[in-house]
Amino acid sequence: MGTYLSLFRAINVGGNAQVKMAALTEVHEALGLSNIATYLQTGNVVFDSKEIDPHQLTEQITTEFEKRFGFHTEVMLRTQAELKEVFANNPFINQPEKETKWVVVMFLSDTPDEQAQHNFSSAFSGLEELHLSGKELYIYYPNGIGTSKLINAVIEKKLKVTGTGRNWNTVTKLAEIMQR
Repeated sequence: MGTYLSLFRAINVGGNAQVKMAALTEVHEALGLSNIATYLQTGNVVFDSKEIDPHQLTEQITTEFEKRFGFHTEVMLRTQAELKEVFANNPFINQPEKETKWVVVMFLSDTPDEQAQHNFSSAFSGLEELHLSGKELYIYYPNGIGTSKLINAVIEKKLKVTGTGRNWNTVTKLAEIMQR
């Protein structure tokens, strides 16, 4: 039995693609997943599963979601061990001058290839600080997220992978929930 985290992309943002957390719980229950907990309204679901193949789990959750709600969204799945790595690889963790609400982890669907990484880093010219580690892009937004031109669509286009971002406070809370 493993503990996993489903991170749904682009639901309940700006009044679009509204899905209640109870409905996301039902999606997971329908797949026989257990010990389900949600956090916030942005599509964060912690659960246990006997299935050990994360790709298979992701496919099952994505398919069930689309069947129930009639539209497709990407799901980034992380194991408990992978979430521990997110903490270990965060370059901003021991920098108290950086407000945690402006530190974002962009959970990517896959590790971007070297060419995409090069294209992304050479095209970037903002004030944000970036650190890519495998399937996670860590971003510090010194002037806040709302004023930045570094948005998900830009990141996804340059890195050629999909992703969904969570601020560090949310990531910390999700890790606590996974420790239950």
